[in-house]
Amino acid sequence: MAANNNRRMSGKKGAQVGSGGQRRKGLEGKGPTPPAEMRKKHKKNRIATAQAKRAQGRPGNRTGGPRGKATSEMVVGRNPVVEALREGVPAVTLYVQQFIDNDERVREALQLAGERGGIHLMEAPRPELDRMTNGLNHQGLVLQVPPYEYAHPEDLVAAAYDEGQDPLIVALDGVTDPRNLGAVVRSVSAFGGHGVLVPERRAAGMTAGAWKTSAGTAARTPVARATNLTRALEQYKKAGIAVVGLAADGEHTVGDLAALEGPVVIVVGSEGKGLSRLVGETCDFRVRIPMPGGAESLNAGVAAGVVLYEAARRRA
Repeated sequence: MAANNNRRMSGKKGAQVGSGGQRRKGLEGKGPTPPAEMRKKHKKNRIATAQAKRAQGRPGNRTGGPRGKATSEMVVGRNPVVEALREGVPAVTLYVQQFIDNDERVREALQLAGERGGIHLMEAPRPELDRMTNGLNHQGLVLQVPPYEYAHPEDLVAAAYDEGQDPLIVALDGVTDPRNLGAVVRSVSAFGGHGVLVPERRAAGMTAGAWKTSAGTAARTPVARATNLTRALEQYKKAGIAVVGLAADGEHTVGDLAALEGPVVIVVGSEGKGLSRLVGETCDFRVRIPMPGGAESLNAGVAAGVVLYEAARRRA
């Protein structure tokens, strides 16, 4: 019975080899031109792509940029604690020494912490505060500041395109003073920029000092952190963003650079050394700020502010 079945099956005609419709498709035209949102390298395509990424969300290990061992920061002393609370520096817990002398600064710290809400008030013996602060002169007040949640470098670009704007970003190369970082954040916020990019190592971070100098603007201006600044700048270039480095011997002056009118990242180096070699070589343009007064350099916050003003003026 099995043999008969085999004979019947073997007598059937096999499948015929054809073109699979390829010849017919080859005669067809390419169809209408796709819309701008679907054409690579077109501005509208970059905006659509960025918006799609924002909608889908990134994997957890990229949302906050490079992740190190995040630790809380302690603001120590009566005046520093009161100033941090006045400036809106994020805080988790206010530690108050047991049997503390209740002066005006202590009362203000307790009042500010209570008004803000979300800050735990903890009473602790002096030896415990000494241990927490490694023996610093805390004067009975210690404010615990949570680790800053850094953005990813791509988040700054995506946020700009979400708003239908060309990215305006400031990157810092070798800037180690948190007050300079805070000043740059403040300038970026003032002139409509979309964020600040800092390297993960050998650079200032968003400490309580940076928060205070930003005068509250750090709450709405994101700071992203890159494992490798040069590589992050190269990724920006691939996305069609011009990289403009500030240098005392730059080939262009800030007033004649048309690149500031489009998508741009402005790179500011340290006051003493300027841009590092690799970062300088990555820049599309090197720009100088004319200084008739004869000063050799400007600090990072002032230099960034000058160029951001020119970019905002051209985009207005």
